[in-house]
Amino acid sequence: MKELRFAHESDASRYTLHRGDDLVSVLDYRDDGRSVSMTRAYTVPPFRGHGYAGELVDRAIAELEASGDRSVIPVCWYVADWFTAHPDRSAILRRSA
Repeated sequence: MKELRFAHESDASRYTLHRGDDLVSVLDYRDDGRSVSMTRAYTVPPFRGHGYAGELVDRAIAELEASGDRSVIPVCWYVADWFTAHPDRSAILRRSA
């Protein structure tokens, strides 16, 4: 199996996951300096069904947790479902005022 490569493309406001040379999944976001709104998780059709979007969200959340300076707003339904499946990671979610 080809190695997965995670990248944060801040100039494009997205995280990406590649398998070898192939782009397999993208996570778009908006960052206002206090929170990151995750707006769209997308997996390229030929690569769907292999868990790439979940792996990408996991790695992006891990990067944000490590920085510790932003909360997450799961605008995208997939990201919201990911947090439902991973309640142990919900501390990073933005709390309602």
